[in-house]
Formats: sequence, C-alpha cells, structure tokens
Amino acid sequence: MKRVLDIMISLVALVALAPLLMLVMIILRLTGEGDVFYIQKRIGYKMKPFGLIKFVTMARGSEKMASGDITRKDDPRVLPFGKILRKTKINELPQIINVLKGDMSIIGPRPLTLKHFNYYADEVKEVIAQMHPGLSGAGSIFFRNEETLMADLDMSCHDFYKQHIAPYKGELEIWYQHNRYLWVDMMLVFLTAWVIVFPKTNLIFRLFQSIPQGPVFLMDKRDRKGSKSSVRVIEDAPRIVEIGPTARKAGQSKVSHER
Repeated sequence: MKRVLDIMISLVALVALAPLLMLVMIILRLTGEGDVFYIQKRIGYKMKPFGLIKFVTMARGSEKMASGDITRKDDPRVLPFGKILRKTKINELPQIINVLKGDMSIIGPRPLTLKHFNYYADEVKEVIAQMHPGLSGAGSIFFRNEETLMADLDMSCHDFYKQHIAPYKGELEIWYQHNRYLWVDMMLVFLTAWVIVFPKTNLIFRLFQSIPQGPVFLMDKRDRKGSKSSVRVIEDAPRIVEIGPTARKAGQSKVSHER
C-alpha cells in the first residue's frame, strides 16, 4: 500500500511541479558552473547503495573542501542561486525520481552517506536499514535548520554531528519505525510543507505526543533565546537533552535522561 501511494504521489507531484523544475534547470544551466544535477551515493533499503539526485547548489568539488559533506551556515561553497534552493528545499525535489525508481519513499529516514551512517549506534543502523529512506521524515522536519546548528562551533562539525545530532536523529528514526501508519505519513507530509512556511513552529510536538523531545540547543534561533512557549514544550517533556549556549560553544554537553 505504501509503495502504491509513493508512486501515485510522486507522479502527481512530478506533473504538478514540472514547470518549476524546468525553470530551475534552465537557471542552473545558465548560472553558476552550468551543472544541473548532483548525484551522491547514499545508503538505501537493506544497505543497498543508490544515487541520490539533487539540484546542484554548491561549487564543484565541494565535498573535498572545508567541512566536506556537511554544510554550515553561510557556507562559501554554496552558489548564489543554490542558497535559494536550499532555503526552500527545492534542491531536494529531484528525489521524486528516486521515489519513482523505488530507491526511496515519500516518508522515511533521510538517506545517509556511509560516513554519516556509521555515526549511528548499531541498533539504530539496524532500524534504518530495514526502512526505505524518505524524501522527508521526522528527522528532516526537526533538523531543517541543521546548517545553522553547525555555525560558531569550537569543535569539528563532524564530531558535533556524531556526538549531538546523530543520537537524537536516531531516536526519531526509531520512533518512526514504531509508528509507521498512513496517518503519520500524511501528517509528516503536511509538516514538511508547514515548516518551510513557519520554520520556528513546534507543531510536530503537538501532533505527536509520543515523539522524543528535542535537545534545547537544537531549536531555532528564536527558541534558543528562550521564548516561554517553546521552552515549556521542552521542559514538559519526559526526556530532556539540554546543551546550553555556553556548553555548545565549548562543545560540551549536559545530558539528562529520564528512563
């Protein structure tokens, strides 16, 4: 049933978005370095690698520069038009083709490079490997501002990802594996569009009461300043992972788990 819905939604989306996709392809061809698509090897269902398709947003050879395959806020490798594509997530739309091919699903864990896949605990790897990676998902929604989180670090961005981001992403993927229902997928599709328009929203925590609560330091800039409404969402959570601004800059974490 899920595969049938993936095909139907992908076909409709491809037809509906065709004018936008063609426009983006023309602009990319005429600007930047002239490249249109970027294909990167990712880990798929049952550990089968596949080529993830994206619109080009960065200069050629970017994966061999600076922070490698991790993009940071105001990353100089990002092309001018690429900034627009990344902010709106339009650069991800070619993955509709991956969904049609059966490499991916509309909703699922985000497909990882082998390097990032190995940052996860073994039990998380087992869970991720048993699901088709998704065009979007709980991890994608919560971490839509991941580039901002990588700014102003006094530690390697890869170490930061491994120590602080991967553990929570793993919790989200395990949560999804236990809640793979049609209505959950539909809500996640809705939330994917919602956070593009309202990036500071905490709606995901209101719609899914059982979802693991996010570390305070991973909230967007407004929430890190401590607005009462967003802080309350975290403080009321049964599980709290908190890294304050000072600890974040120093690369030190304060973790409190209630099991």
